[in-house]
Amino acid sequence: MYTRIISISREFGSGGRSIGRKVADRLGIPCYDNEIIEEISAQSGFSADYIREAGEYAPGGLLTSAFSHRQYGPNNADMIWNIQYKIIRNLAEKGPCVIVGRCADHILGDKECLRVFIHAGIPFRTQRIARQYGMSVADPERMLVEMDRRRASYYGFYTGKEWGCVQNYDICLDSGTLGIDGCVDIITHLYENQRT
Repeated sequence: MYTRIISISREFGSGGRSIGRKVADRLGIPCYDNEIIEEISAQSGFSADYIREAGEYAPGGLLTSAFSHRQYGPNNADMIWNIQYKIIRNLAEKGPCVIVGRCADHILGDKECLRVFIHAGIPFRTQRIARQYGMSVADPERMLVEMDRRRASYYGFYTGKEWGCVQNYDICLDSGTLGIDGCVDIITHLYENQRT
């Protein structure tokens, strides 16, 4: 099957964003990550920082979700989701690209898309985020566990699927074992082979 789009889902600290950028550079196609957040911000009027936060949380707790989401209509998170959905669908129509995060694997469920999940062991990820955030992170392990929990909750709320479940992806890669460039090599190889 001809694959036009690559979606990169990832555990926090696993290097998924870097992998996505490198794959796009190698293939000569666009990579969309923060660009999606900026476009959501432009369309919604919310700040990019607010959208980043909203993209890591399911809307409210159990009771809050039940009332604000179902009884009283869409809340801010729902509005952001709807805008995000349309943006990602439009990007996929423009041509081949890499899309990092934002539930793109689900949103493009009916498209020709190579769905990738990047994960790694806790030691590898804690080292990466400690390097990335420096001394500002007192407990990098707790930070990555919390970020993964948020992503799983958000993904589950809007897709009805389990985040990180192998059945949702075409390939799952351990960046701690394979290395960032090893993951890039594999994804690029799969994409180019499916194109022929």
